[in-house]
Amino acid sequence: MSLRRNVLWNLAGAGLPLVVGAALVPYLVRGLGIERFGILTLVWALVGYFSLFDLGLGRALTQQIAQKLAAGRRPDLPSLVRGGLWLATAMGALGGVALAFVAEPLAVHGLKVSEALHAEVFHALLVAALGVPLTTATVGLRGVLEAFEDFRDVNLLRMLLGMASFGLPALSVALFGPSLVPVVASLMAARLGVGAAHWVLVRRRLGGGFGGVPLARPHMRRLLAFGAWMTVSNIVSPLMVTADRFVISAVLGAAVVAYYTVPSEVLARMLILPGALTGALFPRLASLLIGDPDAARRLYRRCLALLVLVLLPVSVAIALGAHWALTLWLGADFADRSSPVVSIFAVGLLLNGVAFVPFAAVQAAGLARLTAQLHLVEAVFYFPLLLLGLDRYGLAGAALAWTARVGVDLVLLLFVAQRRVFARGIDAPMRHNLATPEPERS
Repeated sequence: MSLRRNVLWNLAGAGLPLVVGAALVPYLVRGLGIERFGILTLVWALVGYFSLFDLGLGRALTQQIAQKLAAGRRPDLPSLVRGGLWLATAMGALGGVALAFVAEPLAVHGLKVSEALHAEVFHALLVAALGVPLTTATVGLRGVLEAFEDFRDVNLLRMLLGMASFGLPALSVALFGPSLVPVVASLMAARLGVGAAHWVLVRRRLGGGFGGVPLARPHMRRLLAFGAWMTVSNIVSPLMVTADRFVISAVLGAAVVAYYTVPSEVLARMLILPGALTGALFPRLASLLIGDPDAARRLYRRCLALLVLVLLPVSVAIALGAHWALTLWLGADFADRSSPVVSIFAVGLLLNGVAFVPFAAVQAAGLARLTAQLHLVEAVFYFPLLLLGLDRYGLAGAALAWTARVGVDLVLLLFVAQRRVFARGIDAPMRHNLATPEPERS
């Protein structure tokens, strides 16, 4: 399968929703108002963050299925898939309960929402809680399809969900007015439909499904061993990505969150190239590290060079043109407050984008423990730095703290990839474990 073709599908899957979002965000800002729109961005972040309850099983399924396919152990797949999806859905249900449990304190106290919006935000968060198990199950199903490198189908569904994430809220505003509850309900309906489509595709790929196969404990243990450390990363890393907006809301008030989150969300979507590249790279590296470590090393280096060459001019252009572009898009007042944030984020965009490659390499080698430990180390200095930056420089200080954090992340990941993955290839014991069939246990 062509890696280039897979990358292009990933780019299309991320890029088309970005175009739709750019067109509809001004309408949503006007239709919902700046405070409600800021809260909507928080809901997007919360549903994504609470999906950490998948225990990293989507990524674990991709890694382990790809390696089993490389080792010629296809008969193991139905049991492995069933166990992974069962765990992901069950843990997602727990995540939904957790979000529902904290919905009221978040709405009333945590987000500093205007008193008139307390009930509306509370009910919107309850609806969003229903989306957590849908999200975790879909992540697991997508992990199966990505292991087979079915990037066309994955990205057609990603386009559909991405466009619905902006289009359905806009439709809701047009039909029901500026109320967050129907907006969030429309997002959950979209997730349900896309999740069902993933289910159909996975059953087709496995040749009839996996419902009747037994749950194999060795498979589940390996998934959980990889996923447990992935969960640490899934807790700490998204927290470092999204905590800034919640801290801003708590310190400065929800009314200013949009001046930070709009550029943050837009620039996050500028990471579609590294995301597209490493999404296709991950299963390919997982296979090559088993069969041809030298080819894996060459592929890794080419991907690093490509991202530097592409992201460097993009980052410079964003930093220099931030005020002009924001003025054209959202008006001069918005640009005055947001453009310093965008210029700082542009540097972080380059650093964070390049870090996607060593991150994928380390996890493709099964070393999720190391990435989790790195994230814990980064969190120790990031959160105090975030509070200090907010206190000294306001929104720009928060952007500076985030950029410093992703710079440290890049340096550490490059070091780990060089020393633990590519200095000597994948460990021999790992090759042995994949080549030797596991005994079934009841």
